[in-house]
Amino acid sequence: MDTALVAEIAELRAENDQLNTALSSRTVIDQARGMIMALAFCSSERAWGLLVDVSQHCNIKLRDVAVALTVTVQGEPLPEKMRHEVGRALKRLNAGC
Repeated sequence: MDTALVAEIAELRAENDQLNTALSSRTVIDQARGMIMALAFCSSERAWGLLVDVSQHCNIKLRDVAVALTVTVQGEPLPEKMRHEVGRALKRLNAGC
């Protein structure tokens, strides 16, 4: 098989994997955003800001924050530092209303 063709196939497979990961991440982030919107009675933009804020303060990827939040509906507790930061972010969000 042609070397250029093999390289192109490898690039396309890598791009496909990246797109699948991004799509999966987007779904869980949107679910977490919806949870925040319902619980904090805020807009989508404010919920996004809260997730970003928690992600930055905990130094954890946004997707991982979203996963941790969404599994709480299955009885999984939030990690202590994240729980603390979510509480602080909610207080800041409510103070801004």
